[in-house]
Amino acid sequence: MRILALLLLSLLVPATLPAQTVHPLTGRRIAPAMAPAGADWLDRAEREKEEQPEAALDAIGIQPGMVVADVGAGTGYISVKVAHRVGPSGKVYAEDVQPEMLDHVRENASDAHLSNIEPVLGSESDPRLPAGKLDLILLIDVYHEFSQPQKMLQALRRSLKPEGRLVLLEYRKEDPSIPIQPDHKMSIADAETEVEAEGFRLDKLIDTLPRQHLFIFRKALPQ
Repeated sequence: MRILALLLLSLLVPATLPAQTVHPLTGRRIAPAMAPAGADWLDRAEREKEEQPEAALDAIGIQPGMVVADVGAGTGYISVKVAHRVGPSGKVYAEDVQPEMLDHVRENASDAHLSNIEPVLGSESDPRLPAGKLDLILLIDVYHEFSQPQKMLQALRRSLKPEGRLVLLEYRKEDPSIPIQPDHKMSIADAETEVEAEGFRLDKLIDTLPRQHLFIFRKALPQ
C-alpha cells in the first residue's frame, strides 16, 4: 500500500522540468547562467565602451510611460537606465531567477532614487510577468542562458501587448574576435530560428553596435 500511495503521489505532483543542454531546433549549446559572484562584471566601467548600452537603448526607442520588462536583469544595470527613460509614468519589471541578483537591483534602484522599478523573482520556465501588459521586453545578453528557452519565449509572448516588442541583445557568434566564450554568443540564424518558432517574427536587425546583434521581434500573426 505504501508503494502504491507513493506512485499515486508522484502522478499528482508535477515533475520539475529538466534543464536543456542544447536547443532542439538548432543544436545550440545552452550556456550556464552567471552566478551572483560574477555580478561585478555586469557593472564594470568598460561596459559603456564595449557595448554602448545607451546607443542600444536609443536604437530600440524607449518612450516615457512605457511598461518594460528587463528579463534576466542581473544587478539592474539596464533596468536603471530604462527606468530613467520611461519616467515616473512608466514602469520597469526587473526579473531574475536569483534572489541575490534582485537584492542588487533594489540597492541600485534606491541609490538612483527610482521608485518605478519592481523586482520580480521568476523561474527557469516562467518569468512571472503580468499577461498582456508589456510594451517591451528586453533580453540583454541573457537569452543564450535560458535553460527552458521555448517555454520562456511562450510565457514572454503572453506578457506582451498585441503591438509589443521583444528585444534580444547578443554577442555576435559570427565574429571570433569578440572575446566572449562561444556558448555566450548567438548567431543571426540561430536567434531567428529559435524565436520565430515560438510565435514571433523578426521585425528589425541592427548591427551598428561594437560587439552585439540587436534583434527586434514582434508577435507573428496567426496562420
